[in-house]
Amino acid sequence: MTEEKYDSEKQDKSSEGLSRRDFVAMSVAAGFVVAAGSTSAAPMPVVETDVTIKTPDGTCDAAFIHPTTGSHPGVLIWADAFGLRPSMRDIGKRIAAEGYSVLVPNPFYRVAKAPVFDNPASFNFQNQADMAKLMPLMASINAPGSAEKDAVAYIEFLDAQSQVNKTRKIGTQGYCMGGPLVIKTAAVLSNRVGAGASFHGGGVVTDKPDSPHLLAPKIKARMYFGIASNDDQRQPDQKDKLKEAFAAAKIPTEIEVYPAKHGWCVPDMPAENGVPIYSRSDAERAWGKLVALYKLALV
Repeated sequence: MTEEKYDSEKQDKSSEGLSRRDFVAMSVAAGFVVAAGSTSAAPMPVVETDVTIKTPDGTCDAAFIHPTTGSHPGVLIWADAFGLRPSMRDIGKRIAAEGYSVLVPNPFYRVAKAPVFDNPASFNFQNQADMAKLMPLMASINAPGSAEKDAVAYIEFLDAQSQVNKTRKIGTQGYCMGGPLVIKTAAVLSNRVGAGASFHGGGVVTDKPDSPHLLAPKIKARMYFGIASNDDQRQPDQKDKLKEAFAAAKIPTEIEVYPAKHGWCVPDMPAENGVPIYSRSDAERAWGKLVALYKLALV
């Protein structure tokens, strides 16, 4: 497997009192996760509940998923452009089974209740009617300040639940459209968020003055960026700008380019020219990185 890795800890071993040892530990732990399928001896049984959350802009429908017993670190999941649906709930249940209390909100609650798309696998990005439905949804969460307001409300919700251990840091992960929302969450709640992971994130680096990667100086969380091969081809300087921004901010960050295509982590992604986008082997490797990140950072 050909891949590219960047680690801001190479730039400054003393950053945040952390060393290269932490990076090695995370990589080794991720390897065990991939080999074993989980860091736990057995997945924890979980409970899934539909909840509503008051935000400054309305009421968000969401899934709250947590182990059946105990209090655990909280995790906020930002969905891709197809929003809250069974595949995102499954991702939430899987990370909850690792010992986390997880919130998976409907990012499009300002426009519609979830699920907005009954069958994402049938979506056609070249179809004007499909795109006409998608664009207003994405615009609702990408409007200036929307994600930040939502993130505060979501984490306040998590912190109000008995199943969330408020002495431990919060983790947040995002897919495609959710990638930049992870960065915004880590920046606006820097004292609460301990880890952020973006998988095939879209728009994490732009040429605009409000590009999400420029928020790095406001972040205190460990970060992970998994970049799709075709995204890297389209924007080859993205990984370099991420590396530069987070290294300058002295944020421990790992950046990798996967051989898979944009959307590879999500099983119900539409096929591209008849070829599946979802790549199980690469998705499992990314999952190992996520679990290792949370085990290391959510303390």
